[in-house]
Amino acid sequence: MRRFALPGAAAAVALALLALLVYGISHQGENTSIDQSVSRGAFPPVPNAAVSLPVLGSSARESVSRLRGKVVVLNVFASWCDPCKAEAPILEREQRALAGQGGTILGVTYLDNSSDSAAFVRQEHITYPVLRDISGSFVRGFGTTGVPETFVIDRHGRIVAVRRYQLAGSWLAQTVERVLARNA
Repeated sequence: MRRFALPGAAAAVALALLALLVYGISHQGENTSIDQSVSRGAFPPVPNAAVSLPVLGSSARESVSRLRGKVVVLNVFASWCDPCKAEAPILEREQRALAGQGGTILGVTYLDNSSDSAAFVRQEHITYPVLRDISGSFVRGFGTTGVPETFVIDRHGRIVAVRRYQLAGSWLAQTVERVLARNA
């Protein structure tokens, strides 16, 4: 009887650990609370807005909270991301339109090194500011787990639109136009 007690206890512990692992994996997923709030029209404030991040290619630092009063399109990207490269012209075109209307695109690199990010900015002729989220903790506050992702922030610092995949077509221009009109 005793010789079965130890293997039985080990099997019970292993089974309990396996059940805990399955529970943890099944209850893990994207943080979609921002998406759900935006879809209900309850626009949440920007998470980590006061966090100051280094500006790519500069010793300066910037935070989203310092841009309050402007419409900001926050785009999370990486140099190794092909969809990010495909949407770069859309973002740059929107930057030119936003610049004269009290707004800006704000790029944030994610899981990328600074030299690759700088090369991407040069190759894609990006003129808007790009911040480096070295640890990834800033964008994880948005529920970001991949790239590209885009968040439209109104002049009051609230997220009013989210796109968790590549930008295409006129979604960004139409969304920004509505936000500018609403926040005039």
